[in-house]
Amino acid sequence: MADKTQRFADVVSRRTFIATTGVAGATAVAGCMGGSGGESTDEPDGADDGESTTTQGGNDDGESTESGALTSGGSSTVYPIMNTAASYWNANRPADDTEYWPHGEYGIDTDQNLADYWGGLYGFEASEGGDPPFQFTVGLSHSGTGVEKVMKGQHDLGNSSGRVEDELPDRDSYDDFVDHVVGVDGQPLVVSEEIAEAGVSKITGDELKGLYKGRITNWSELGGPDKEIQVLGRVKGSGTRTSFVANVFGNPEEDTQVANRFGQNQRLAQAIAQADNAISYLALAFIDTDGVAPIALEWEGTTYAYQDDQNGLDSTAYPLSRDLHAYTWQGTSEKEAAVLRMVLSDFGQDTFVKPNNYFALGKRRQEEQLAKLPEPSN
Repeated sequence: MADKTQRFADVVSRRTFIATTGVAGATAVAGCMGGSGGESTDEPDGADDGESTTTQGGNDDGESTESGALTSGGSSTVYPIMNTAASYWNANRPADDTEYWPHGEYGIDTDQNLADYWGGLYGFEASEGGDPPFQFTVGLSHSGTGVEKVMKGQHDLGNSSGRVEDELPDRDSYDDFVDHVVGVDGQPLVVSEEIAEAGVSKITGDELKGLYKGRITNWSELGGPDKEIQVLGRVKGSGTRTSFVANVFGNPEEDTQVANRFGQNQRLAQAIAQADNAISYLALAFIDTDGVAPIALEWEGTTYAYQDDQNGLDSTAYPLSRDLHAYTWQGTSEKEAAVLRMVLSDFGQDTFVKPNNYFALGKRRQEEQLAKLPEPSN
């Protein structure tokens, strides 16, 4: 499938023109939102509790302005996947546009527009004028907001890069949440480019714990320059932080010490790049930010490094790997299933997950997730 992924990357400018938004829009919007805060508290600022929507058809809460729309919102990590999917869905390109909707390459024999095909599997009729059967809107905040809003009926899909059990730890039951895993993130460790150029290319698990507990404070302690370490992170309620803390310390509510914290991955990546002494964890989709350099992690005797063929971040043993979720509440409706089936299909994994630097689901896991959806009616 590598050639398909490259082909999709080659036509990104055309997709951006046809579709109303793209991942670049997410970065621009997040860059305008609040996100950094005070010292070592890991508490979210009020500006990070809101949600911004960059896909047509929504308001600032990520809720649809059209009653028939499917609404999605939450994690900035999952956002690139779902926002790209929404761009495709809302553009609803025709079947003869095989560059954009290459159905034949995936064994799909259809003369329908893209969204008309996936919606039609569940009985949704094509609209006149080339519009999709219903609009699909995506809001941007963080995981805690996403799972809370889907529980309250404010979203159809709650995007989260952490497990709902970790995001809402005080609930007695999680039986009403349906967990749809749409991709996998091999969360990398990254430093400011100046630190990598000074020779820091790897840290150990114990050193990582020491950094986030405030026990290691100078890069000279890690073989780098005599320079103070600026440890950065995400706010509480962020699935990126929840997953990181749970994976490193074995407790999603563990206290950590950071110099600053950010509400979205985009703002965090920018802060690392603008500093000359920073380290942080980050969602994999943002690793290509200029000025940000990945470093390896040695964990229990094994070294995991970005783009390592044997022990890369896609290894199931990589300690900072985590699933990316789109939760539904009290079952999964046919409208939700139509979009999720598109995202979980081979076409969706190749088009929405891989080009955003995340790892597609393996065949077994893909089949497990598809089995959670209602059977198509057509």
